Amino acid sequence: MKSLKKRRRIQVIVLATVALVIATGLIGYAMRDGINFFRSPSQVIAEPPQPNEVFRIGGLVEEGSLIRGQGELVEFLVTDGGESVKVVFGGVLPDLFAEKQGMVGTGSYVNGVFEASEILAKHDETYMPKEVVDALKEQGVYQEPGEG
Repeated sequence: MKSLKKRRRIQVIVLATVALVIATGLIGYAMRDGINFFRSPSQVIAEPPQPNEVFRIGGLVEEGSLIRGQGELVEFLVTDGGESVKVVFGGVLPDLFAEKQGMVGTGSYVNGVFEASEILAKHDETYMPKEVVDALKEQGVYQEPGEG
């Protein structure tokens, strides 16, 4: 009788483990499109991602690089102080978007150009996304607000 209970307990544990692994796999599969990794312009230039990979890029909008085209098309360069990447965006920019200000864009890198589907800008004079601050610090060009 004890061996039957022991066998049944092992079967339940194995079944629960298999169900947990399957559930984790399904959750990961469902979320794969919602996970966007962050890259600095230097990382994009050093190791260009595949054209079908969606990721986030951030840095400062390079001064003098903002070009407004026909309709809503906008081109500019985003830099981390080390490298610059050309960004093309076909939408309405946030009100606080400006040159020499922090930004984060979501999109893909195709033929040497980052094609953005979304652009986010800082929301006040002291805020900058953590990823952008980290990338700028890595390049040695970040200054704390109130400095310099």
